[in-house]
Amino acid sequence: MIMPRGQPLLLPVNPAFIVSSLVVGLAINFVPLGRVVWMPDILMLLLTFWVVHQPQRIGMGIAFMLGLCMDVHQSSWLGQHALIYAVLSFGAMSMHRRLLWFSVPSQALQVFPLFLLAHAVELLLRMVGGGIFPGFWGLLAPMLEALLWPLASWVLLAPQRRPPDRDENRPL
Repeated sequence: MIMPRGQPLLLPVNPAFIVSSLVVGLAINFVPLGRVVWMPDILMLLLTFWVVHQPQRIGMGIAFMLGLCMDVHQSSWLGQHALIYAVLSFGAMSMHRRLLWFSVPSQALQVFPLFLLAHAVELLLRMVGGGIFPGFWGLLAPMLEALLWPLASWVLLAPQRRPPDRDENRPL
């Protein structure tokens, strides 16, 4: 793939870094903060990021397994988060080639509908299961996740960036 003009070449990602970032995201979601409806789902954000940037390593199977972990932790319907994360990873995989051509703020605008769809599916499954409508504060969570996209991009791509002008005799 030809790189867009102005973007630096990145080093290959370490698979241990991907796994550790997903484990940290899972641990952050496990923190008992009362799970208010506007709280962003950090694991959803990290999963979407890695599916967009490394679709050959992180796919719908891993998303499904992480969703099952969230289902067991939150004592929700078994498969609720698994379905949400699988739908989200499918959407991210279908747009990952196009998404990487845009700047990071434009990427945040384009992943916002994915996050909105994931939270809408979650709300629909809760309502079908007999839950109460949590109010319109639930629209704040996808917005916060989209606003966190540039920060996640900057932090998660930092280990892959090459040091500038490391060797003057080497062309790359």
